[in-house]
Amino acid sequence: MSLIARIQEELSKAMLDRDAERRDALRLILSSLQSAQKELQRELQDQEELQVLQRERKRRAEAAEAFRAGGAAEKAEQEDRELAVIEEFLPEQLSEEELETIIDNVIAECGATSMGDLGR
Repeated sequence: MSLIARIQEELSKAMLDRDAERRDALRLILSSLQSAQKELQRELQDQEELQVLQRERKRRAEAAEAFRAGGAAEKAEQEDRELAVIEEFLPEQLSEEELETIIDNVIAECGATSMGDLGR
């Protein structure tokens, strides 16, 4: 099932549940994805869908920060709630510890001991 189809399904559920906040957030996400599709004049590939979601996540985070700086805590909370909905559709990010473990394993496999071994 494509991401757009999943979001449309979640939108229908939110409408049936009368969850206005979630409904509005899903509509914004869906609108962004459909806008990107129209711009490219084709179906979005998985990576492109993720890029749109990441861009929207960044916008919401920046807007929330700006509202907090401006003293508009209520609007910042709304942006945070929209951000949480967006993050439901993004793959889970690796923690810094997990990433370091992967890097250490790759370095051990390659036998790299210094920066000079970087290109090998």
